[in-house]
Amino acid sequence: MARLRLGPLLRYVDGSSATVWVEASRPCTAEVRCADGSWGRARTFQIDGHHYALVQVTGLTPGTETAYEVMLDGTPVWPLPDSPFPPSTIRTLHDSAAEASPLRVSFGSCRWAAAPADEKDPVGPDALDTLAARLAADPSAERPDVLLLLGDQVYADETSQATRRWLAARRDLREPPGTEVADYEEYTHLYYESWLDPEMRWLLSTVPSLMIFDDHDVIDDWNTSESWLAAMRATPWWRERLLSGLMSYWVHQHLGNLPPDELERDALYTAVRATPDGTEVLRSFAARADADPSSVRWSYRRDFGRVRLLMVDTRAARVLDEANRAMHDADEANWLREQALDAHGSYDHLLIGTSLPWLLPPLVHDAEAWNAALCRGERGARWARMAEDLRRRADLEHWAAFPASFDALTALIAEAGTGPGAPATVCVLSGDVHHAYVAEPSWPEGRDPDARVLQLTCSPVHNSIPASIRVGFRFGWSRMGQALGRRFARHARNGQTTINWRKTAGPWFGNQLMTLTLRGRSAALRLEQARTGRRGGVPRLEQVEESELTR
Repeated sequence: MARLRLGPLLRYVDGSSATVWVEASRPCTAEVRCADGSWGRARTFQIDGHHYALVQVTGLTPGTETAYEVMLDGTPVWPLPDSPFPPSTIRTLHDSAAEASPLRVSFGSCRWAAAPADEKDPVGPDALDTLAARLAADPSAERPDVLLLLGDQVYADETSQATRRWLAARRDLREPPGTEVADYEEYTHLYYESWLDPEMRWLLSTVPSLMIFDDHDVIDDWNTSESWLAAMRATPWWRERLLSGLMSYWVHQHLGNLPPDELERDALYTAVRATPDGTEVLRSFAARADADPSSVRWSYRRDFGRVRLLMVDTRAARVLDEANRAMHDADEANWLREQALDAHGSYDHLLIGTSLPWLLPPLVHDAEAWNAALCRGERGARWARMAEDLRRRADLEHWAAFPASFDALTALIAEAGTGPGAPATVCVLSGDVHHAYVAEPSWPEGRDPDARVLQLTCSPVHNSIPASIRVGFRFGWSRMGQALGRRFARHARNGQTTINWRKTAGPWFGNQLMTLTLRGRSAALRLEQARTGRRGGVPRLEQVEESELTR
């Protein structure tokens, strides 16, 4: 009899359909049955001995909520017996014409798996676990319409003690890559550890999610530079690690991002399902993606009525040639431009999800641009060698470290936010930097876009940041920090940036989650932090910021 190994994860949801992802213990037919009579079924496909299905549910009614159950070969497997959680439900979106209906988008990044219930959590309460507990305690409470997970869903290079024990039972940890994951099977263990956490499992079963990778989903500083990549490719374990990382990302995260019509047109998804074992098909795809990053697009678009979301890959599509460094290759950059501009006037809000912040503290931005100039030889070979070492040690590889791409994104945001069809807001949603803040840019006089443009950064969901780094980020926003940054710019012979920006809220440190509430052309922001309950009680989400974003 087939058992449910992982899931269900509620992924894509619109007004009349949804997709539900599951992993089963053996080949079977997965079925989702809803209380309102709608349903869907799919046969599992196999990857490296694991069996997955993405079930499309159709016939749902817009603006409604219905409980569902999961069957494997006709046997109920979800909800779990004696579950303390309410039934998992699918809440469909309202008709796009229903302007009064708000869209709630919650986002964050950087989640270590929660500690077991009998262990003290070394980094404090998990924001997503805490959100799940709140929703489970009061099913009528306000909940997100979609959850955006902006990178580092798993940590392939920073494993827990429990995972290290599991790895030690498989292989000799004295051999590279040591306590980091090495292959597809070990990646699946990371997802089990993270997504079988009871609160997280229930949350992902009832709140739709969209995901994009960042570096730790593969390895810290993934694709930092051309010399970094050459060094990694020279190691005996890197190729298997990378291919396994891309394969597991496609299965666990990317597939569920796609709308049903795109899934049906997806040649890889069709090929994987057409064979008894899709492992080699998927592995060949990952090898092509490694050899030619332009052969695959991990970025994608979702429209929620009059809200457009562009989730942007800032890792795999990079151009690393030092003389032509870019966050994206030309095809990817053109895609981003087309998606931002092709429906100009048809959306009220443009959201750009990028794991790496576009606007950093000014000192950090100037330091990264300075480093990029030195690495490309602006001050000679000796400075270039020193700068490359610093780039890797200090993680100097955000948008600021790709100056041409930073300028191109800045210009695109201005163009998308200007004119009679301009949206009310253009918001860049990011994570990665283990703190939260709001920053607002300003263009040269008379050139500000009509839309309000904001950088909204929120991380971690469940992680930590050293006190010294906290001090550094605070200093980076200060006047003294900005003055120091200008000295970096002069040394690198960098000109003035095309925009200025200031921090309008934050920084906040802790495990946290941001929520955007979009209604018509209005937008509101809320930041909540997970706090330990009083006297060791149940953790809670505490609101630390709430503000209107539209003028």
